[in-house]
Amino acid sequence: MATPLTRTLARAVPVPTGRLAAVAALLAPLLAISPAPVVPTVLGANAALLALALLDAALAPAPSALTLTRDTPEALTLGREATVTWHVTNPGRRVVSLRLADELPPSLGADDRRADVRVPPGGRARASTTIRPTRRGRYRPSWVTMRVKGPLGLLARQDVAEVPGELRVYPAFRSREEAELRVARAQMLQAGQRLARGQGGGEFDRLREYGLDDEFRHMDWRATARTGKAIVRTYRAERNQTVLLLVDSGRTMAGQVAVGDGRNRAGLADVPWTVPRLDHAMDAAMMLTVVATGLGDSAGMVAFADRVRAVVPPRGRADQLRRVTEALYPLHPVLTESDYREAFAQTLARFRRRALLVVLTELSPEPMAETLLPALPLVARDHLVVVAGIRDPEVDRWAHAVPTESSTAYRKAAAVQALADRRHAVGQLRGLGATVVDEVPARLPGALADVYLDVKSTGKL
Repeated sequence: MATPLTRTLARAVPVPTGRLAAVAALLAPLLAISPAPVVPTVLGANAALLALALLDAALAPAPSALTLTRDTPEALTLGREATVTWHVTNPGRRVVSLRLADELPPSLGADDRRADVRVPPGGRARASTTIRPTRRGRYRPSWVTMRVKGPLGLLARQDVAEVPGELRVYPAFRSREEAELRVARAQMLQAGQRLARGQGGGEFDRLREYGLDDEFRHMDWRATARTGKAIVRTYRAERNQTVLLLVDSGRTMAGQVAVGDGRNRAGLADVPWTVPRLDHAMDAAMMLTVVATGLGDSAGMVAFADRVRAVVPPRGRADQLRRVTEALYPLHPVLTESDYREAFAQTLARFRRRALLVVLTELSPEPMAETLLPALPLVARDHLVVVAGIRDPEVDRWAHAVPTESSTAYRKAAAVQALADRRHAVGQLRGLGATVVDEVPARLPGALADVYLDVKSTGKL
């Protein structure tokens, strides 16, 4: 996306260059050995050098006379790299030596925010840098400092120009391939490769002769008696069901959790080693969106903290993933307690149809007991509720490690206690009728997809 130069902040100011300092340093020893009187000679030399530098600055083109644009991609996925290109147009009749410095945020991971450009008369030149974002979100770089050297390179004219731009960095969809594989496999099952599981699950499809892999409880005894052959009923999974993803973005979702499995950091150089729990929740939400819409169901999303922050109505369209991603990428955890009661109330008010509600949150016992547990009965009566927690793989590793010194022994004891508290919290949620999935980030999206596929095939909705 190209963004034109719109205005400069102020009149260009002269800036000394390294060449001016080098010339002054070269003159110093020559003046020291000169037989002429020292003071008049030094003053005269300095005056001459200053006049020459001011003349050089006067002959330098004004930065405002140049046209500067910045090309950036409109959107980029976290962990991928892209190129930012600056284009400079010189309408004048002399060659312009320009040094520019862009205010690209550090989290964009630019190789270099500065560039030297030599622009021919009446021509155009460009420079570029590679960016590797380390944080998702919306970036709006605006100001570019331009420094134009004079013909002798002694002084430069510097100005700051406004070059507005926007770059969206989306969360990393690490489970994309797994989501596509699960959709393809489920579509094969729907096509008749396997019977839908569960008693009376799904919509009746047809009758056919009994096979070795068929379940005995699917026998149709009337058809069997009529034909004299063993006949079973087959079912196809119901379509047009609704999956609502409730993504918690409160303070407990700000905790940093490893991207990998807690053991091997290899192969993760293109993304941050740890990211907030919210980012892992986004990955799982995107996977469920792909799987649900790929199987003919509708997926929607509600992001909340102390208030509802984003809503995507349920749709079964192919572009629903884009809508969910657009709503999620600018969200960051807020350091407040999450208001589950408000989130559930607004969800029930907006979407009255029975749905599979997937709450992506953190299963911390203390805040959960005060917020989630009292609010859960609001939705458990009319909807099928799945609560998904993001477990820290490092804590699992500490709990199973063999301590070699006192510090690791204390750490192991703390990890074991934390996991025990977590299991107790999971038991409380299940006691209220919720299905609970508590997994490390690498396994969470797949586990949630399995729960959804099981619900779909057994007709629990």
